[in-house]
Amino acid sequence: MNRITQLDPASATGKTKQLFDGVQAKLGIVPNLFRVFGNSPAALEGYLNFSGALAGGVLSAKVREQIALAVAEINYCGYCLSAHTYIGGKVGLSENEIADARKVTATDTRTEAILNLARSIVVQRGELSETEFKAARAAKLTDAEIVETTANVALNILTNYVNHVAQTVVDFPEVKPGVAEATAEVP
Repeated sequence: MNRITQLDPASATGKTKQLFDGVQAKLGIVPNLFRVFGNSPAALEGYLNFSGALAGGVLSAKVREQIALAVAEINYCGYCLSAHTYIGGKVGLSENEIADARKVTATDTRTEAILNLARSIVVQRGELSETEFKAARAAKLTDAEIVETTANVALNILTNYVNHVAQTVVDFPEVKPGVAEATAEVP
């Protein structure tokens, strides 16, 4: 049971209705997280705008989903883990790529460097050591990739925390967090 009301799109009004209609048109549904966000049209609009802006960045949809999976696992967010497992499959991630992202690994070395950077940002609360930053540079991550990785981490922490606070009911095929490798201390 949610601690924060999940608004019904059919009875939404004003700005919330407008935003829900846009989500419905794009996704075919209004997920429960958005129904919670709808309690604050400003928060929902901010999330949608930030997410939309990052979709036009240098990181592919697959990499953004891999970041979301890693962050959800680290933050133990069952809602986001379930949602991004589903969405990850829709953008072309294989079951192995989804499982690997939860463990902060990837077969592609560049993606793995991005996931390691994301984990370091989460675990170190953005306070990267020189070693961690140099590892990103050694992997030849560009300034844009580093900034967008940070932005995607922040966006996903926002949704993880809203879900934790609201105790949002999962409306995707449920995936439980608990992969030890993702939550391990950063070396």
